[in-house]
This record gives sequence, C-alpha cells and structure tokens, in this order.
Amino acid sequence: MKKYISLNFKQLWRILILLSLVFITQSITIRANANVLTSVKPIGFITQAITYGVTETDILLPDGASPHTYSLKPSDLVKIKQAQLIVWVGEDLEAFMPTVLKGIDKDKQIELMAIPDIKKLLRTGTQNHEYGKLDLDDEHDHDHHGSYDEHIWLSPQIAKIIAKTVHDKLIDLYPDKRDLIDENLNEFTIKLAETEQNIAKKLINVQNSGYFVFHDAYGYFESQFGLKNLGSFTINPAVQPGVQTVYAIKQELKEHQAVCVFREPQFSPAVIQKLVNGTDVRIGELNPLGTDIALSKNAYSQFLLRLTQQLLDCLDKN
Repeated sequence: MKKYISLNFKQLWRILILLSLVFITQSITIRANANVLTSVKPIGFITQAITYGVTETDILLPDGASPHTYSLKPSDLVKIKQAQLIVWVGEDLEAFMPTVLKGIDKDKQIELMAIPDIKKLLRTGTQNHEYGKLDLDDEHDHDHHGSYDEHIWLSPQIAKIIAKTVHDKLIDLYPDKRDLIDENLNEFTIKLAETEQNIAKKLINVQNSGYFVFHDAYGYFESQFGLKNLGSFTINPAVQPGVQTVYAIKQELKEHQAVCVFREPQFSPAVIQKLVNGTDVRIGELNPLGTDIALSKNAYSQFLLRLTQQLLDCLDKN
C-alpha cells in the first residue's frame, strides 16, 4: 500500500513539474516575442532608452564579436524569428543579415542606413583623414566595406534619428503606451544634448593633438568634435607585423608628429608597443562597440563619455 501511494505521489510530482516547465516556456516565448532585437550593442544602447518600461531590448552579437565577420548560431536565428522588431545598420556592416531577414516581415525590420534622413548624413570611409590610410597589402587581409562609413552609432546626430525611428515604430506596436514612449524619447534627446555639450568642453583642449587609429571607425564622432585623426593603419591583429610594416608605421608617426596611436581590445599591447618603440608616441585604447558598458536607459551617453575619456587619457598629458 505504501509503495502504491509513494508511486502515485512521484507521478503527481512529475506532472506538476512538467506543467510548470510548460508554463515557464510559454511565458519566456511570450516575452521573447515582445522583444526588440538590435544587431550591435551601441544600437541597443539607443534603442533601450526608447523601449525602457515598454518592452525588452536584446542584442544579437555577443561582446567581443565583430559585426564584419560574425557567424550566426541557431539560437540567433530563433531570436530573429521571435523578435517583434529588428533594428540593424546595413549590409555593409552586417553582411549576414539580408539573407536571414528574407523570410521576416518588412514591417518588423528597421535597416538604419536605408533611412532617408540618415542617408543624407552618411560619410565616405576616407573623407575624414588629412593624410589618408596606410595600407600594407603584403601583411594583412583588407576589410572590404562599402563606400560609406557604417559606424553610424558614433554620430550623436544620427543617434537622434535612430531614436525617433524606433519611437515611431514602438507607437505602432504599443499605441496604449504612447505617453511613456514619448517621454522616453524626450528624456533621451535632452540627455544627449547635455552629453554633447559636456564632450565638446572636455575635448576642446586636444583638438590639435594628432593621432592614428587601427580601425577607421570614428569619423562621425571626430567630425562633430573637431578631432585631428591623421589616418589609420590597416594590419591584421592576429598577425605579428613584419619589419617593413613596423618601419612604415614609425615613419608615418614621426612625419606627422602624432601624439597617440589608438589600438582596440583585439590588439595585444605587445604588438602596438613594437610599432611605437623608439618614438615619443603614446598608446591609447578605444572601444567603438561599448563592450564594457551594460545595457541601460542612459547607456548611450555613458558610451560616448567613455569614448571621450579614452581619448583624453592618451591625448591630454599636459
């Protein structure tokens, strides 16, 4: 008798557990269907400010992944399929997106570089440089980007257009939350204007300090705040630069009296140190994807201020 009762209790317990799992799975699916999915983190920063209190924002690419070379996982495809709205930059940056979005309703997508107001503000990849780019064909693989600079999240001006576009789409999706969505956009715009003024004051003393970068990504930001980017070096971060590369870079640094050279997290300090040995050039680090910043309502302003501080840490040594 005891064995019979014990067996029934176990069976009942298992049924309860299974029912709980089904309920949890359904709840997760419902929440996932309400998510706004962005391709890269900085676009997520902007989007999160507008979706705050309305719905969830999720990021497709994990920290440390390059949008130029990322390979989608099966879990990514599930996210894309379940998302209610997908916000991405354009095929010049995320070459993998057009294929996976073929079966997704166009009304559920925002391709940012296709927005007319953003198109007017796009920069070509080389228009920012006073001395141009030093390419070393024998020791690296080129990134074959499009004719426009796709790093549009580094433009506060474009960020406002992105925020307004997401705002308008959210009102279509959540008409009952219009007041909150309007309030979020207003707060974002005010906060960003304050941040721009703050950055302009911080950077005014380093506008004549020339520097080189290893990733031609900062043109929008540099143009707005009058920074002196002398050019970019294209080397493969996974390959030790050879003697010819080291010599050519050192000559460029000396000739143009560069104050700093900025690496990115994927470059080892030893590689960059080798390039500046024997010069007075300092080494800084820039993070154009904000990988060390958590998603929050004010994350975009935090991202811009963090980038500003990274510039100052190297350029402002007086």
